[in-house]
Amino acid sequence: MKLGRFNTASNYLSLLRLFLAIPFWILLSKGSGPNYWAAGLALFAGFTDLGDGYLARKLNQVTEWGKVLDPLADKVCMAAIVIQLFLVGKLEPALFWIIISRDILIIIASVLLSNKVKEVTPSNYLGKITVLILCFYVLFLMLDMELLYPLVKQGFYILSMVMIAASVVGYGKRGMEIFRKNN
Repeated sequence: MKLGRFNTASNYLSLLRLFLAIPFWILLSKGSGPNYWAAGLALFAGFTDLGDGYLARKLNQVTEWGKVLDPLADKVCMAAIVIQLFLVGKLEPALFWIIISRDILIIIASVLLSNKVKEVTPSNYLGKITVLILCFYVLFLMLDMELLYPLVKQGFYILSMVMIAASVVGYGKRGMEIFRKNN
């Protein structure tokens, strides 16, 4: 599999988002009280995610690197956030393990599929919606809003679980379609 050129604005935004995992890790390690800096950084990371996709399509700069780097940056940032939220006791163990397992499963399946079909398969909208729902949930936790709105927290928790299950099924189905089409 050939990844081709790297130097596009959208790839640099994805790379920036990948490195944002470091300040997320540091900011969330403190654990107590609302973390406005981490929440602001999460919003910034969200805008870079929207921006890299927009620029790639608008400037006709969709690259194989971008297809790898964009979801990798999402997964690394989300992993840094959920691991720290779990370690400081803000994220429920069940959801923590489900998020981490989903991402590991998707990474392994994507690598295996890409090696088999010799191309990188981009993320899908169901996966992007799932990450968006998870982002709202972790923002809610970062800002300690679960204390004010326990029913909203429970709703986001349930919606996160449903979306994670749906995205795993969606990725599995799409992976099988790509595999069948190429064999």
